[in-house]
Amino acid sequence: MKPIKIGQIGIGHNHADEKMRTLRSLPHLFEVVGIVEADPAWREKRGGQSQYKGLRWMTEAELFDTTDLEAVAVETDGSDLIPTAARCAERGLHMHLDKPGGESLPDFKALLDTCERRGLAIQLGYMYRNNPAINFCREAVRSGWLGDIFEVHAVMSRLDGDDYRKWVANFKGGSLYIFGGYLIDIIISLLGRPENVTSFQRPTRDDGCHDNGFAVLEYPRATASVRASIVEVEGFRRRQLVVCGTKGTVEICPLEHHNSRYELDPLHVRLTLSEPCGDYAAGTHVIDVGVMHGRYTEQLTELARVIRGEIKNPWPSSHEFHVHETLLAASGYNTFT
Repeated sequence: MKPIKIGQIGIGHNHADEKMRTLRSLPHLFEVVGIVEADPAWREKRGGQSQYKGLRWMTEAELFDTTDLEAVAVETDGSDLIPTAARCAERGLHMHLDKPGGESLPDFKALLDTCERRGLAIQLGYMYRNNPAINFCREAVRSGWLGDIFEVHAVMSRLDGDDYRKWVANFKGGSLYIFGGYLIDIIISLLGRPENVTSFQRPTRDDGCHDNGFAVLEYPRATASVRASIVEVEGFRRRQLVVCGTKGTVEICPLEHHNSRYELDPLHVRLTLSEPCGDYAAGTHVIDVGVMHGRYTEQLTELARVIRGEIKNPWPSSHEFHVHETLLAASGYNTFT
């Protein structure tokens, strides 16, 4: 089959460069026709990065007028993601949409509805969906190895300077709004939609930035905690997921190895079982689940297969909506109903 013609709108998102690098590494799946960035400040700051070398810079109108264009990667700065995605959907384009999905739940729902009505694939940029350690955890839960889940503990933090704090301060939900969706996406894939969500914002400074967020997701027989801060020293190393059940526990820490290509070191899962399951005896095992070959390679490969009709979208609109409504409640935008 011919490669899918795709363009990228925006280079302001912090994951935009690696998304473009990944798209260009998959020429059998995607033909990158060009890139759009209307903000001269972003062009000046990031336009010279190597992953954009040789690409045609164009206006959004020029991209939309490209013959046989099928898809767009929406990688704008955070506040522009949903308006840009809405224009893509109205043009009938499949899309990879980076996260989070905007501060308005109705606007996000309208986007999902447009994509559903027009038969468009929309893939949110939650990078742990194809992480082998997380997938091992999901399979352990689905197979009943852990028994009944009663506790999930998830952390995604980092340490950032003043410039990044100023940017995060643009969003009411702060660090939890920016990073918590990754964790909530995992939790909902394991436990479904929570019954209630309680948000706690405890900023460490008086500069308008909610830099330390915590939320509790309540289920009939379980609770899940979500933490995200931008003030933790070596926070990347303690990004973690712990899932506890009546028959066992899965621990993943760190969630990924933070290096420039996300592919050099194998990931590990710590599995503790009260009784034998699968190939594992009762007791504790440290399991090598292999190397992650690029942070986004499997994700964007999956998008191509959905667009081509080879598979159904494994992350349907209903899941995307539940993740985003939970994220907004967790980061203090609205009451969960």
